[in-house]
Amino acid sequence: MLPSIYRGIWGAAVHTLRTSTGTPPCRFLSTCEGVPFGLADAESIFALSSGHGRCGVAVVRASGPASATALRCMTGVSRSPPPPRTALLRSIRDPISKEVLDRGLVFWFPGPHSFTGEDSVEFHIHGGPAVITAVLQALGSVPGMRPAEAGEFTRRAFQAGKLDLTEVEGLGDLIHAETEAQRRQALRQMSGELGHLYQDWTHRLKRCLAHVEAFIDFSEDELIEDGVLNQVDRWVCDLQAEMERHLKDERRGERLRSGVQVVIAGATNAGKSSLLNTLCQRPAAIVSPIAGTTRDIVETALDIGGFPVLLSDTAGLRESPDLVEREGVRRARERVEQADLTLVVADCADLPSDAQQAAAFLQEHLRSVLPPQEQPETVFPADRLLLVLNKMDLLPEEQRLELDGELRRVSGFPPVCLISCHTKEGVHDFLTVLHSSVKTLCGDPLSGAPTLTQARHRAHLQQCFSAMAQYQRYRDLDLALAAEGVRLALTSLGRITGRVGAEEILDIIFKDFCIGK
Repeated sequence: MLPSIYRGIWGAAVHTLRTSTGTPPCRFLSTCEGVPFGLADAESIFALSSGHGRCGVAVVRASGPASATALRCMTGVSRSPPPPRTALLRSIRDPISKEVLDRGLVFWFPGPHSFTGEDSVEFHIHGGPAVITAVLQALGSVPGMRPAEAGEFTRRAFQAGKLDLTEVEGLGDLIHAETEAQRRQALRQMSGELGHLYQDWTHRLKRCLAHVEAFIDFSEDELIEDGVLNQVDRWVCDLQAEMERHLKDERRGERLRSGVQVVIAGATNAGKSSLLNTLCQRPAAIVSPIAGTTRDIVETALDIGGFPVLLSDTAGLRESPDLVEREGVRRARERVEQADLTLVVADCADLPSDAQQAAAFLQEHLRSVLPPQEQPETVFPADRLLLVLNKMDLLPEEQRLELDGELRRVSGFPPVCLISCHTKEGVHDFLTVLHSSVKTLCGDPLSGAPTLTQARHRAHLQQCFSAMAQYQRYRDLDLALAAEGVRLALTSLGRITGRVGAEEILDIIFKDFCIGK
């Protein structure tokens, strides 16, 4: 939604046309010589494309058949269009009053060589609210122009075939990227790598379907050579193997896109809120010596070495007669079950002085925090768990060394970090370990095959995989049902990119088999 200073611009523009000047919209055509009649019925849109608020330069974009009209009426260029994609310094005027609104750069992008595939114009103006409002109001007074809806420029680019749906989603992710890794993943998707992978699979599925359909329709006429279905069997098996590998990505791309869920959990007064504040470098949570201070979930977003993290501080895990605290403990355990990574915090002051007894104490502490389904008999999940021993400044140096050595000797322990939120000792090493764990959970967005980034991609791919299993199930029973399985697989895959059509199946049939000579 537009800020208040930009709201009502369209209504104000229409009001200006009808009342302030006393000029009905149709008479505007005479003020812009050469404008064709009927243009007011065309669907042309405009919007502020740069960020809201005061800035040095703002970009206002218009797209559609009325863009050329807006360019002529507001900048005074000649009837012939200016050179495409060339900056022109012009005075930008109100098309009704001819008042100069600003002086800035104008770019002309004739269709189809534009972002939307339509004729487009961009006004690079000064970014003050008054200037932006005046230019938007002036555009609203051009016949055929209306304010764009959210995402409408990108929608038109998709409808013109400039972008597929995965590239559209990559563009949206790039705009909203907050960390370096998110930017890299979004840019890779926007460049079409994920879409190209799905388009390759789509092309291969179309070929499979074309061969099966051709076998059904023409095999009795001996126009189809033997072994066609065996070839389709091999293609389907290869596609299933590739999709299965693609789906077994441990949600790395989705996790990178939405943020790694990191939960701080442990007993009361272990220093969980202090750890949160240390990582945030601000007092995000209340810290006090009173046990049970934190009752609800305290969340904050962090950038850990370029990877997005949603860090949650939770209530201390203990039995309590207090109803509010019991609800906080329930929510804490629920959040631990949902976590991608759990930071189990323990108080060094609570550890037995004997190293072996301390190790046994920590094992029981880990089991008390983890949900039952994740409690191992021997090995804790090192990729989903970090043990943080806080208040290390209270331990003598000799006891630290003994404890560290014992924990290294005990097999099955997760990574252990000794820190002091009070003195900040060990925090740098802990951040290094945390960054390594988060990077493992997200993967490298620039290496390997492109990963799934949206839940809808996963759902459609799973449907596609199941539909190909239908082909294999009915291949020797009912070839028509087997072909329907391939068709359903193709439809599910096409829903990811937004491109699938029956006409392309016919093209492959006639190309590959030359039927009907």
